Amino acid sequence: MGGQAQRELFSANFVRAMTPGSYEIHSEARGPHWVAWITRGTGAKPERSVLVVGATQAEAEAGAKQWAEAQG
Repeated sequence: MGGQAQRELFSANFVRAMTPGSYEIHSEARGPHWVAWITRGTGAKPERSVLVVGATQAEAEAGAKQWAEAQG
């Protein structure tokens, strides 16, 4: 991939909606890893400022989902 295409790929933002009204999982590629975070309601910032780091998008999102479910 060329430089510009690679930058666009790594700046992509992914959102997965969970059960309505509970929380959303967001994830984003950051260099060689992925970060995921939870938002609740209409909030845009990570819940309790927590970012979960993973080697893959799936790993980061799974960790964020586990964290969110542990919060209740």
